[in-house]
Amino acid sequence: MAHQLLAQAEQHQDAPNLWMNLSIAMQCLGQRELGLTIQGQALEMQRVYELPATLQPSRFRLLVLMVPGDISSNTPLDCLLENSDISLIHYYVSSGDPLARPVPEHDAVFVAIGDSDANRCILLALEKSLGQWPAPVINLPQNIPTTGRNTASTLMNNAPGLLMPLTMRAPRLALMTIAEGHASLPEYFSGVSFPIILRPLGSQAGNDLDKIDGPHGISLYLSRVKGDEFFISCFIDYSGVDGLFRKFRIALIDGVPYACHMAVSSHWMVHYVNAHMYEDAGKRSEEAQFMEHFDAFVQRHRDALDAVYQRTGLDYFCIDCAETRDQQLFVFEVDHVMVVHDMDPVDLFPYKHAHVQKMQDAFRRMLFERMAGAKQNGNALR
Repeated sequence: MAHQLLAQAEQHQDAPNLWMNLSIAMQCLGQRELGLTIQGQALEMQRVYELPATLQPSRFRLLVLMVPGDISSNTPLDCLLENSDISLIHYYVSSGDPLARPVPEHDAVFVAIGDSDANRCILLALEKSLGQWPAPVINLPQNIPTTGRNTASTLMNNAPGLLMPLTMRAPRLALMTIAEGHASLPEYFSGVSFPIILRPLGSQAGNDLDKIDGPHGISLYLSRVKGDEFFISCFIDYSGVDGLFRKFRIALIDGVPYACHMAVSSHWMVHYVNAHMYEDAGKRSEEAQFMEHFDAFVQRHRDALDAVYQRTGLDYFCIDCAETRDQQLFVFEVDHVMVVHDMDPVDLFPYKHAHVQKMQDAFRRMLFERMAGAKQNGNALR
């Protein structure tokens, strides 16, 4: 597909949609920098890209505010809403006055921009621009920073039934001082003890994420991982009685939780693609049972899930989490840019489609309810 797109783009160099599609294809092939360069070419020509609804006629036009970046920089709503009657209008904002360009007609706005130091000024500008917006705004920009790793862990502190170890920023210099034995870990990071988790700021999908057992491990880590600042937190052993680790992805839509997937692994750092879920029928059977009995999971963790929803203030987001042996909800991450999709082969995952459909229906219902509420309040977009 990438080769076909490249050939077409070379013949139609003034077709921004082709270049944007090629950018995504290159990123999916692991060619991140090349993909971003191609994306930059597309954005020089055009900053608005519409994905028409699969089911026609389209019933809803959702303006999705995005920033340039790789495929983890913004909420991938095109995956969740792939086969729906909702048209997505991707609007790539610019710094300064992010909505300076003519804004396409729409029924609601969704702020898809991920939290980062670089995006804070854009989110702040959007907060001012969208304060009196005539259409409903999903995921208010002022609430996006609640998903930051250190911010989220502070917000979730003392939530009932919820465990989310405090995450702190760790300058390289401080870590080097500890690695060289000139200071202890608690001297710089109160309440933190080995083993620890280290990752660079902005790291996603487990990139350069590592478990460190002592000062020498910090030294080895810093010798291979670049960066001036990192995130540090305590390692929590969340393995089950069988020694396996289980990680759940849950979407919360208007406060209601939905099961996205469950991965089972012998390693503490669990990702669906490396947990052998595609190869192991037993693991898929366990995932199917989790999804079928998800209501029981929600009942066990109702207070914790409600606390996450209330404290983030977001209308749509996901959490990656686990259950500890003492039945606490152990939250790894809170974010609205996680992928939720229905692309797994039906022959291997016959149980998944119905659950993704529940999420799609819930998201669609939220949009129409917000639009109806705006019209009742006399704020419909003119």
